[in-house]
Amino acid sequence: MTLLIIIIVLALIFDYINGFHDAANAIATVVATKVLTPFQAVLWAAFFNFLAYWVFGFGVADTVAKTAHTMEINLVVILAGVIAAICWNLLTWWLGIPSSSSHTLIGGFAGAAVAHAIAVHGFSSYIGEDGVTHYWYEIVSWYKAGKDGGMPSGVLIIIAFIVLAPLLGALASYLISIWLLNASRKIIGPKIFTVALMIATVWLVSSLMVPYAEIDKPRFASHFWSVAFDPHNIKWFLVAFIILTVSLFCLIFSSLNLHQADKALKKMQLLSSAAFSLGHGGNDSQKVMGIIAAAVAVYIHTNPGVHMDSWLDVVLPNDDLGVKGIMPGWIPLACYSAIAAGTLSGGWKIVKTMGSKITKVTSFEGVAAETAGALTLYFTEHLKIPVSTTHTITGSIIGVGLTKRVSAVRWGVTVSLIWAWILTIPISAILAGLVYFVLSVFIS
Repeated sequence: MTLLIIIIVLALIFDYINGFHDAANAIATVVATKVLTPFQAVLWAAFFNFLAYWVFGFGVADTVAKTAHTMEINLVVILAGVIAAICWNLLTWWLGIPSSSSHTLIGGFAGAAVAHAIAVHGFSSYIGEDGVTHYWYEIVSWYKAGKDGGMPSGVLIIIAFIVLAPLLGALASYLISIWLLNASRKIIGPKIFTVALMIATVWLVSSLMVPYAEIDKPRFASHFWSVAFDPHNIKWFLVAFIILTVSLFCLIFSSLNLHQADKALKKMQLLSSAAFSLGHGGNDSQKVMGIIAAAVAVYIHTNPGVHMDSWLDVVLPNDDLGVKGIMPGWIPLACYSAIAAGTLSGGWKIVKTMGSKITKVTSFEGVAAETAGALTLYFTEHLKIPVSTTHTITGSIIGVGLTKRVSAVRWGVTVSLIWAWILTIPISAILAGLVYFVLSVFIS
């Protein structure tokens, strides 16, 4: 039990570090455009990091918890993975490199699990508890096909989104920028497109709403409020609110003078940065929830017959067996509180890289980048894919830079960031493997 408590504490410390390491993701553009002071910006971002507690479910947490097969590892594996992730996060923060906290956690967890499999079984095959022949590398869930043709999961999908998340962010921000630029012109075409988009958004979101009869645990006695505040529905309400707000601005953009337009865009930046901070909190906090859930599952498996107190009564969901997941309320509350506290601590070295070194950011570009980043995070969270908020916003900033000209993006800085992204998972995995072997000497 002592080791389990240590893992939970270290996981929350990682969550706190994640907050100040990734604070720049949400506040870099509002600081760069002087919409908010650095102190105001971190307060703003931290508030919406915490508010995500009431918005998002636990889909990403489930994916992270199943990075490695919990029935084949021990608590030392998870401890080594968390320690490695903390070390890599602190190093990249110190160097001012906006690497992915998500990927260092996934890499650390997977690397320690592989080290455990090699230590226990060597490189030869072995018979698992299910009576089937396995190999050391199969301890990690590399790829799992989606149920009923849905989105597949596994570490390979997470690795794929190292490329896909920034590309989605860049594409979305580029398209939003082009939309805003055309909306500023006194022609009818962009207005017709905007009205059509508003109608399509309302239709799409209304069709995706979960009705009261399908809500497992209604939050309120009232049907209306239960539907309105269901986590699945809230996300789509937010998507609609963001798109409709930008659309309303586009309808009046051409009638504003330069001063009025800049003033309106700065106010919209508050909305876009808040939306991105919600996505950041919801995406990144869930990863720590997943680690805690995995640790409890491993503890129960390695201590058969143990009686768990209600505050640690965690059950991982299993779609194949129809098992619903259980997550005590204190775990998400603690995780969202930790990341919000970390964001309050700031992360000024990375703010400088994100807010000025990639490309010069104005209020116009800030709105486009943050809106695109927020929509990308909501989309990937809906698919239960733990992506990097760092990669997403960096891609979004690059996308708005490309609307000016290719040379507006400082590609030398960008290439250095991409190398950090590529190396994060393998370095974290190697570091976690080494930490596992060291810990195994002292912890049986």
